[in-house]
Amino acid sequence: MNEPTLPAVKDAAASPITMEIIRHSLLAIPNQIDVNITRTAYSPLIYEYKDYAVGVVSTEGRLISQCQGGIPIFMANSLGVAVRNGLDLHGRDGIEPGDVLICNHSSVLGQHLNNVVMYSPVFSGGELVAFMAVLVHWIDVGGMVVGSTSISTTEIYQEGLQFPSVKLWSRGKPSKDLYGIIESNTRFPRMLLGDVQAQLSGCLLGRDMIGALIEKYSLAAFRAAVQLMWDRSEAAARAAISRIPDGVYHANTFLDDDGIDIGKRLPLDIVVRVDGDEMTVDLSGVAPQVRGSINSGREGGAVTVARIAFKYLVAPDDPPNDGSFRALHVVAPEGTFLSARPGAAMGLYSSPLPSVIDTVTKALVDAAPERAAAGHHGNFGIHTFAGRDPATGELYVNINSCIGGWGAMLGRDGSGPFKTMAHGDTLDVPFEAQEALYPLRIEGQWFRTDSGGAGEFRGGLGLEKLITALAPCTVKLSWDRSGCPPWGIRGGGEGAPARALIERCGKPPEVRYKGTFQLAAGDKVRVMTSGGGGYGSPLEREPARVVRDVQLGYVSREAAESVYGVVLDGNGNALAVETARLRKELCQREPEPTG
Repeated sequence: MNEPTLPAVKDAAASPITMEIIRHSLLAIPNQIDVNITRTAYSPLIYEYKDYAVGVVSTEGRLISQCQGGIPIFMANSLGVAVRNGLDLHGRDGIEPGDVLICNHSSVLGQHLNNVVMYSPVFSGGELVAFMAVLVHWIDVGGMVVGSTSISTTEIYQEGLQFPSVKLWSRGKPSKDLYGIIESNTRFPRMLLGDVQAQLSGCLLGRDMIGALIEKYSLAAFRAAVQLMWDRSEAAARAAISRIPDGVYHANTFLDDDGIDIGKRLPLDIVVRVDGDEMTVDLSGVAPQVRGSINSGREGGAVTVARIAFKYLVAPDDPPNDGSFRALHVVAPEGTFLSARPGAAMGLYSSPLPSVIDTVTKALVDAAPERAAAGHHGNFGIHTFAGRDPATGELYVNINSCIGGWGAMLGRDGSGPFKTMAHGDTLDVPFEAQEALYPLRIEGQWFRTDSGGAGEFRGGLGLEKLITALAPCTVKLSWDRSGCPPWGIRGGGEGAPARALIERCGKPPEVRYKGTFQLAAGDKVRVMTSGGGGYGSPLEREPARVVRDVQLGYVSREAAESVYGVVLDGNGNALAVETARLRKELCQREPEPTG
C-alpha cells in the first residue's frame, strides 16, 4: 500500500523553514508554561503530581498544541470545549483584550468540578486569533467532603461550585467579587489562591508569547503553520489507520460497581470499526448512567477515552492537535455513564476511564498486534487521606493514586510500574514530601512478586505500599478491576488483581475497594496494585529470563516451576533436562490460547 504524501506548505509567503520555526515555537510555549506552573504552584498536587495541562487553542476551540507533560484526559478535549463554551456564552465580540475566563461546568467539560480551565484571548491588530488555556485541578471547590470528590455523592450539586465560562478578569482588571466567592467556598483558601495565581501567570505569559510570535512572523504565517500542523497530523493518523485491516472488532470487559450499588457489575461492550482511513469507536454498549460519582459527560468521558485509545493505537509519537482526531468518530448515546445527563455526580469520573481505554485497545489486539498490548493495571487506585494535622490544627487532604504494571506485547515484557493510560506523565508525590506535609508515615514500597501476568513476555509488575496514620483521619478508597483483572493475550496469564487492606491495631486485615473509612493513630493502609497481563505461553519464555526474574524478585521460585516450567537448582540456576521434561508435561495440560 502506498503511503499518503504529507501535505506541503500552501502559503507562498511562508517558507518551510518559517513553518517549522512557528510549529516548534507553538510546541515550546506550553512546555515553558508547564515548567513555570510546577515552580510556582502552592499545592503538591500541582507542583509534584502535575495534575494540570497547558495548551494553545484556536478561535474555533480546536487544539493547536499542548505541553508534553499534560494529562491525556485533559488534553484530549477539555481545553477546546471550555473555549467553545465561552464563545457561545459571550460571543466573539464579548471577549476582549485583558479578559481571563474560567470554566468547570459539568455540562460543558463533563468532569469533576475540581478541573478548572482558565483561558485568555490572544489578539493581533485588534483581531481575536487564538487562546492560551491552562487547566488545573483545584484542590477544593466546596461540596460535602474535604477535597470535593466523594465516592458517596449522587448529584453534581453535592460536589462544589460550578463556573460556566465566567470572567475572572475583565479588560485587565480582576473581579474581586468572583475571587471572593472562590475564597469563601474552599477549605484551603491560601493554597488554592496560590495555585490560581500560578495558573493565571501561566495563562498570561503564554498569551503574550503567542502574541510576540505572531508579531514576529505575521498572522498569515501563523495561520498557515497551524493549518499545516493540523493537516500533517491528520495525514499521519489516516496513514496509520490504513494499515489496520478493515473490519468490525469487539471487546467485552466490566467494572466492579459504581461504589453505591456494590457488586452490580458495569459492562463495557465496545465496538471498533475500521473503514479505509477512518475509525469509529462505538460506546453504545457501555453501562447506563449510574447513581455513583463515576459518571462523566460525553466530552469528558466518551470522547476522551476514544481519543486517548486512538492516539495510543494510531500515532502515539505525533504531538496531538485537532488534526490528530479528524479521522476518528465517536458513537455515544446520551444516558450512559460516559455520556451522562446534566446533574449526574462526577466526583470520581476519571476512575473508570483507564479500563475503558484498555478495552478499546483490546478490541484491536488481533487487527493491530504490533500496537495493542495485553491489559494494563488500569486502576486509579485512589487512596486519599484527609483530616486535621495535630501539629498545626489545620485541615489537610493528601490525594494519591496508584502505579502498576502495563501489559506485555509482541516481542517485549510489560513496562512499569507506571500510572494508567489516562495519566500520561503524572508523577507520585515523593514520600518525603508527604511525610513532611501530613501526619502520615510511609513504611515502604516494593515490587509485588508474581503480580505480572505470566507469558513468553511477562506483564509489568504491580507494587505493594504500606502507609501508617500518625493521627486520626479518614481514608477514601476507589479501587476497581478486582473481578476483571488485567487480561493476558495469545495464551498469556492475567495480572494479579489489585486490592487495598486496612490493618487496624490488633484486628484482622479488612479488604476494601470503595468507600470512606475512619482511621485511628497507628492504623495502616496496605496498597496492592495490579501487574499487567502477559503475552504468549509462559512455557515459551526463555529459561534464562525466568532465572533473571527470580533473581530480581519479580517471579517466585514456586511460580518459575509451576507456571513457567523452569526447574532451578539450589543456586537458582536452570536445570536444562529437568526443565525440558517439566515443560513437556505442562504443555500437554495447557489449554489452547485465547484472545
